[in-house]
Amino acid sequence: MHFDKLHEECAVFGISVKTDEAAGITYNGLMALQHRGQEAAGIAVLAKNSILYHKAEGLVSEVFTGKVLKKLPKSNLAVGHTRYSTTGFNTTKNIQPFVNEFLTGRTATVHNGNITNADEIKENLQEHGLQFAAESDSEVISSLIAYNAMRSGSILEGTIKAVSSLEGAFSLIILSNENKIIAVRDSSGFRPLCIGENEFGMVVASESCAVESCGFNFVRDVAPGEIVVIEDGKITLTSTFKKPKKQKLGVCIFEYVYFARPDSVIDGLSVYEARFNMGRALAKEHSVDADVVCGVPDSGLEAAAGYAAESGLPLVTGFVKNRYIGRSFIFPTQSQREDAVRIKLNPLGASVKGKKVVLIDDSIVRGTTSAKIIRTLKSAGATEVHMRISSPPFKYVCNYGTDIDCAENLIANKMSIEEIGEHIGADSLGFISLEGLTGACGKCALPFCTACFKGE
Repeated sequence: MHFDKLHEECAVFGISVKTDEAAGITYNGLMALQHRGQEAAGIAVLAKNSILYHKAEGLVSEVFTGKVLKKLPKSNLAVGHTRYSTTGFNTTKNIQPFVNEFLTGRTATVHNGNITNADEIKENLQEHGLQFAAESDSEVISSLIAYNAMRSGSILEGTIKAVSSLEGAFSLIILSNENKIIAVRDSSGFRPLCIGENEFGMVVASESCAVESCGFNFVRDVAPGEIVVIEDGKITLTSTFKKPKKQKLGVCIFEYVYFARPDSVIDGLSVYEARFNMGRALAKEHSVDADVVCGVPDSGLEAAAGYAAESGLPLVTGFVKNRYIGRSFIFPTQSQREDAVRIKLNPLGASVKGKKVVLIDDSIVRGTTSAKIIRTLKSAGATEVHMRISSPPFKYVCNYGTDIDCAENLIANKMSIEEIGEHIGADSLGFISLEGLTGACGKCALPFCTACFKGE
């Protein structure tokens, strides 16, 4: 079932603890990060100088049954990954972690982001005799680290040299047979990466929600351009590397709009607070004569609460979400496929019947799902539906890790706001301004990448 949403590539998790429960804790961390990727999952552990792993297509709970988890060796070091494919097809050979064995060591690498010079690096490595089995830029990173580690005699030195030549977005965690976890965040800070700690050791994760869910205390974000080495459950080294000249500092603003869980804090800014403020800004910029406000689950809910608080309109539950469908729901007929949105989001007639509704969502990408949602609300008795979007019109291709690779797939690239509103059947349509969005995220410690809105 395909919904009209952006998808972010994946999530990463790594752990170094004094106990031997690294694999189980990594499983819990990946469960907390499942929203970042639902196509595949993998975990690698260090056991007696060997790296053993399991990875497969499916949700975390499907890939790691109790029987599978018991087969993973007891270990104090592990890395894990959940995948949504943006570079390379969703096939088994593209699933992470990528494990490399070479003369001087062994590594398992997990990656979140998108490397823009991966083809160039891959060609160079092939000229030096390296072979590739996947079509993933993450495999290129892991091979580059292994190549440089073999030449330098040190996995850490190999990692530093490798990441200095990467362009694009990358949050990396490398498990080495030197009993180290190495965490790296690209010098722009496009994708999040943070550190947690408790009395047993340390974890590194894409989001703070996973740190806290596993019983660790949030310590700090990995800084853009920083390398953090964790051994025996504590940080033993931090270092920095130079960023490519053409890349600017800036976290992806869609982390706050849609990708991240609302209970995460990224670069000093609460995702919940950012979305609530987006709703307030929307109410100021696009007020309307209406009766109630409701949000599209899940990432439209916080902005809807903000809109209601600012406008004084009642906040109601507009949809009941079915959380138990799983990935394999089948639609035998075309009419069922066209109405697939009802399977996950069924309108609550008691809230909207006879009402003029302000409907809040985080984005409109292709427009297909927005039209279906508006249609279902009106079929449930809403007399008017005024749609408000907590991000500006998405007009340009993202090169750094979302699944839009062609501007022709973006409705805002082809239609005006008025035309989009007419196309999706809204009685009115309003997008937050870029100034309103960045203002709502004003507590973030970093500037933002907004290339998908501005084309820069």
